[in-house]
Amino acid sequence: MGLSHTLLVYVLVCVHLGVSQHFFSLRPSPSDHLPVPDLKEDPDPEYDPREQDLVERTLRKKLGSNFDPNFMSITSPMVNISTADMQVKLPGSMPPEIKNIDPSRTPYGKRVKVGKKARRKFLQWLWTYTHCPVVHTWKDLGVRFWPRYIKEGKCFSERSCSFPEGMSCKPVRSINKIFLRWYCQGFLRQKYCTWIQVQYPIISECKCSC
Repeated sequence: MGLSHTLLVYVLVCVHLGVSQHFFSLRPSPSDHLPVPDLKEDPDPEYDPREQDLVERTLRKKLGSNFDPNFMSITSPMVNISTADMQVKLPGSMPPEIKNIDPSRTPYGKRVKVGKKARRKFLQWLWTYTHCPVVHTWKDLGVRFWPRYIKEGKCFSERSCSFPEGMSCKPVRSINKIFLRWYCQGFLRQKYCTWIQVQYPIISECKCSC
């Protein structure tokens, strides 16, 4: 397969499939539609890859350097990592919009005495409260994807991220991971099926916003 042909099949899999797989079209999805919703597949097993189509050595060679063990797995992962991910430390340095807050200034122009230690603790608490972590969980994409399992990201949504409340964590950045997708054209015995490379978007950063 030539480079130009390969690039043509590097299509996004952010799709809602409301028709049979042999009729489906692959189209991009805006970042606010992430994580990718469950795909509606034709349940007919005739459109599933056969055992001879799932030889790991062949598929690894077809996927090449795009195989990323940090975000994909051939076998079902033993643990769900969403809880552990919530305990990560805040990344980088404190954002300037929080660091530059002056807690000694009141809305009415008056000032209250706030010590350096109290100010530091308050800003640290505010940073922690408004931080929007990416929560990762493993998702089974089904037999028509290889590798079958993907570590997907979603924005923490159990509470408001603003003070006072009102704002929520929303995705602001995503990365694409390349998977193999079993794609069939035609009908039943006259169909032609093959593995194609597709880009699967994963949320990589969330931010507190309206």
